[in-house]
Amino acid sequence: MNAVEEAFKEKGFGRVQMPPKLYLYYRRYGGDLRVMPSYLESLEASGVKVVNVHPHNPKLHGLPTVMAVMILVNPRTGEPYAIMDGTLITAYRTGAAAAVATKYLARRDSSILGLVGAGVQSRFQLISLREVVDLNLVKVYDADESKVRRFIEEMDKLVDFQVQSSKSVEECVSRSDIVCTTTPVRAPLVMCEWVQEGTHINAIGADAPGKQELDPDILRRAKIVVDDLEQARHSGEINVPLSRGLISLQDVYGELSEIVCGFKKGRVEEGEVTVFDSTGLSIQDVATAFAAYELALKKNVGIHVEL
Repeated sequence: MNAVEEAFKEKGFGRVQMPPKLYLYYRRYGGDLRVMPSYLESLEASGVKVVNVHPHNPKLHGLPTVMAVMILVNPRTGEPYAIMDGTLITAYRTGAAAAVATKYLARRDSSILGLVGAGVQSRFQLISLREVVDLNLVKVYDADESKVRRFIEEMDKLVDFQVQSSKSVEECVSRSDIVCTTTPVRAPLVMCEWVQEGTHINAIGADAPGKQELDPDILRRAKIVVDDLEQARHSGEINVPLSRGLISLQDVYGELSEIVCGFKKGRVEEGEVTVFDSTGLSIQDVATAFAAYELALKKNVGIHVEL
């Protein structure tokens, strides 16, 4: 979380290079491949992530939906520092980004979390958010009830607060102080009338064109904060409502980096609804991977190779 918050700070001060994600679409297989480079200049951290998203993998191939490889590069010489698995790093940095957003945008007295989706990322949302919010109840919904059962069994061993199943998305969202959506859907499943005043929403699932999880009326009602405006307008939660003219770019309050740097305020009023539109940034990956790399050197973990 510290590494990810620092990455947003560097972005806010204009000390990063981060071209837009490049996509390859495997339409016949329902998946895609993304290439994500970046350079955090002040931290001398540079690298690229190659990552896939194949929602049918778990059922059809017994593979994760998301798999990734990280390559860290020495900015001075261009030689690779390290090649490492990026799947776990992706999971951690996504949860960490939501926690950073929650730190600035959620009500301080928030205690009830609603998780829409019970996949891998929901676990990282929970373990990250508990670092910034004093939770006493977590509600979780997934169309696959077996995922919910596994999630509750795993989380009961890690947390000391109640984690319970919801029978519907409405039940999960209603009366929740914080809502995290982590699904791959392409039509809204969280309705505006279910969201109470003062709720903070981390919209995580919409990370490619055509994806959306939230009723556009929520966005029209909310303070919208994105991780990167250019990326979000094409592939974030705001991409479909923007393309349909339901909202405009003027409806976006700002980027999380602007809030982390203090250029804009986070939550101002207790009753406002806030939405963090998370598309996932390369700077998060590189910052997190670089922290792992430095720890690996310190602990002498890993395999040294000559390429």
